[in-house]
Amino acid sequence: MMATAGKRTNWFAIWVSVAVVAVVVVAGVAVVLINNAASNPDPGPAPEAAIVNTETGAISVGDGPDVVATYIDFMCPICNQFEGIYAETLNDLVADGSITLEYHPVAILDNQSQGTQFSTRAANALYCVATTTPEAVTPFVSAMYANQPSEGTTGLSDDEIISIATDAGAADAASCITDRTYEGFVGERTQAMPTTADGGRGTPTVTFNGERIDLTGDPQVDIIDRLS
Repeated sequence: MMATAGKRTNWFAIWVSVAVVAVVVVAGVAVVLINNAASNPDPGPAPEAAIVNTETGAISVGDGPDVVATYIDFMCPICNQFEGIYAETLNDLVADGSITLEYHPVAILDNQSQGTQFSTRAANALYCVATTTPEAVTPFVSAMYANQPSEGTTGLSDDEIISIATDAGAADAASCITDRTYEGFVGERTQAMPTTADGGRGTPTVTFNGERIDLTGDPQVDIIDRLS
């Protein structure tokens, strides 16, 4: 067990190092998003649901006293690495009442999907699932990562995303996904996500009770040891 954990930490550190190199690119994407928002100030409807905070964009699962917030882009390969390493721990802590897990779906990698805006469409889909079938949120997130497209491809089509949502139990989200109901809201929340010291944005960004975590790749150190 300890040897495996050590290997995971090393691989995660490598991925994080690669992510640092990409910060300049991400910052450039953020500038584009900000410029687009300036020309279209109306973000459109907010996702109304008991588990969605329309001010922060958080989709909350569980009701534990400590809050772990994750800012994720479904095109982001490092987010998938994070899912593989941390999801079991986070889901267990939700189940035993230790934490509230917040998903913040954002779109910083639309430029990696050949113009199809996969990141925005996928983030919109998570809000659609949250508003129609709250219990399907975690299964949908897991399935989206299991079917994650590679950067530089067109990503998943709307029909493919709908199929994943349906398999997760959220068939009622289909029209919302097709209509891209919360596309504007996704753009607004992407601009508002936490930034690094130099103003860049990257995923995954994780906070514990509002404090940003410098991930080590070890759920024990990063999450469990911080619990109240």
